[in-house]
Amino acid sequence: MKPAARMDFLAPHFFATLNARLAVLQSEGRDIIRLDEGSPDLPPAGHIVDTLVQAAMRPDTHSYQPHRGPNALRLAWAGWYKSQFGVELDPGNEVTPLLGSKEGIFHLSQALLDPGDLALVPDPGYVTYTRGALFAGAQVRPIPLLPELGYLPDLGAIPAEVLSRTKLMWLNYPNNPTAATATLKFFERAVALARKYGFLLCHDAAYIRINFDGVACPSLLQVPGAKEVAVEFNTLSKSHNMAGWRTGALLGNSQIVKTLFTLKTNADSSHFLPIFEASISALTGDQSWLEQRNEVYRERRDVILAGLNQLGLAVRKPDASLYVWTPVPEGWTSEDFAVAALEQAGVSLTPGTVFGPGGKGFLRLSITAPIERLQQAMERLKDWLG
Repeated sequence: MKPAARMDFLAPHFFATLNARLAVLQSEGRDIIRLDEGSPDLPPAGHIVDTLVQAAMRPDTHSYQPHRGPNALRLAWAGWYKSQFGVELDPGNEVTPLLGSKEGIFHLSQALLDPGDLALVPDPGYVTYTRGALFAGAQVRPIPLLPELGYLPDLGAIPAEVLSRTKLMWLNYPNNPTAATATLKFFERAVALARKYGFLLCHDAAYIRINFDGVACPSLLQVPGAKEVAVEFNTLSKSHNMAGWRTGALLGNSQIVKTLFTLKTNADSSHFLPIFEASISALTGDQSWLEQRNEVYRERRDVILAGLNQLGLAVRKPDASLYVWTPVPEGWTSEDFAVAALEQAGVSLTPGTVFGPGGKGFLRLSITAPIERLQQAMERLKDWLG
């Protein structure tokens, strides 16, 4: 049977293909150091796990849950945004839970974009922005993230005729894959542009609480009036080491929140109550452990930077996120280097072109491995390259 034509816009995700290759290598006894996927290797704080376990032990927590989750969960997200960013949110209308932010990002395009609509996506950028729009039948226009602007897009360079056709624009800071950060002033310009041309501004803030060296990353919703034209996706996957728990939220414009909620009532059956309760614990409990965790990440970042510098690579020091974005050594393409590093050095990296044409000539390295393994990976690359 022939798949629907819309499936032509989808391909197996890079990491699905990579995992299959890794399984073969590991079955052959190869020791592979994975610096490819941004999956936190550290556990959540103990009080979060305790809440999950205790809730799962209760006999009344295993039934279907409302799609909007417990009111306490939406209050917890609103309270967290108030304490972290000074943002006021109406938990009744401006917050809806997600099964992790990825499904919300993909589903938002299905809920908002008609065939022929235009979505602006960052290049390089998270592939789900593009794939979700194409699956909805929309057109996609990349907006380059420019190294000379700190991997921010030049908003003033987008033609007016393009902006007038735009239905939504995606932003993502701290950025995946470049690890760049954005200022509140940049977000103010983006909000003003969205208001002027009448499009929806969508900000993916998955890495907003992973920051180093005293850098504080702002929420787009801190911009006065942002909720009139914008929504923000957030998730506990990265911020609270809960990637496999699949718990996040869409926050901001009430009309968009309601629209996505309506789609989700037809697409899923909500979440497991113990995970909802653990999410509440994560958002309302002690947050000081995040600073300690970020210090672990900072030390790891510095190990990778030192190793790449020894290879003669000019690398920007990231202030946030789980990644280091580096050029490949001279004479290599992104894809060829990543394949050779895996096969010959046993180090798994992500080629920058996974994130679009703007990633040509770059690699993304994840800091989600113990320092000892990172040091070993850097030594392997050094010995391999000679």
